[in-house]
Amino acid sequence: MNTLKLRSLLEQYFIEDIGEQDITTDLIFTDDTNGEIVFLAKESGIFCGEEIIKTGFQLLNTTISAQVFVKDGQSFEIGQELAHVSGKIADLLKGERVILNLVQRMSGIATLTRKTVNTLDSGHTKICDTRKTTPGLRMLEKYAVRCGGGFNHRFGLYDGVMIKDNHISFAGSITKAVEAIRKNAGHMVKVEVEVESEEQVLEAVNAGADVIMFDNRTPNEIKELIKLVPPSIITEASGGIQLTNIADYRETGVDFISLGYLTHSYKALDISVKVRWNKGEE
Repeated sequence: MNTLKLRSLLEQYFIEDIGEQDITTDLIFTDDTNGEIVFLAKESGIFCGEEIIKTGFQLLNTTISAQVFVKDGQSFEIGQELAHVSGKIADLLKGERVILNLVQRMSGIATLTRKTVNTLDSGHTKICDTRKTTPGLRMLEKYAVRCGGGFNHRFGLYDGVMIKDNHISFAGSITKAVEAIRKNAGHMVKVEVEVESEEQVLEAVNAGADVIMFDNRTPNEIKELIKLVPPSIITEASGGIQLTNIADYRETGVDFISLGYLTHSYKALDISVKVRWNKGEE
């Protein structure tokens, strides 16, 4: 992850939650008493959020110490202590909810991605995400996909050309759309084209597409359409593919399967934050 962007995002999240002050915490804890909290797993999964914990609490108070016992991408079990964080009680309480929210969600995505990769069980086809992410969380959600064993598709409209059905309709044809891109883009830009039929596959190939994406095609349809694509062109499948049927695409031969559900239909993992000790009670 981009460290500078991570800090900026966390600052925004803390400002949203804390506002002018944490009125409850600030009225109860008026001194610098220290304590420790523990992140405790209430279900098993794949962990993601090491830098969220470390960077997040450091933003609130540089004297806070965080020990994270699992690495991003590692599995954990129910009842496992994932991290200990010690420091000024007031700052621990102000940061715990924002940080926990992110760790739960990112670990949920990593866990779902790992399950998807294992279910596909392919030595060739890679799983990747889409732009169907939560606004403001794209960098974090896409990082979680990588922690789960998946790959990232484009991060936004700015870093990859993807000619979809509406582009084709407005441009008049795949050929015209690709020609316009080639005329105006630099030599480093790859062009992906979304196709639905044999005619569109052949047109995309002849137009010089770098990547061809089979949109909402069945496994059997893809097996036939992919025969029309030269080995030099990357292939991708997307649309209508879920965890329940992804194994059916194992033998299609596509290079990538892009899945929106990884980042829009995941379940946040059940992780809690508990008080471990309070120095004022020792």
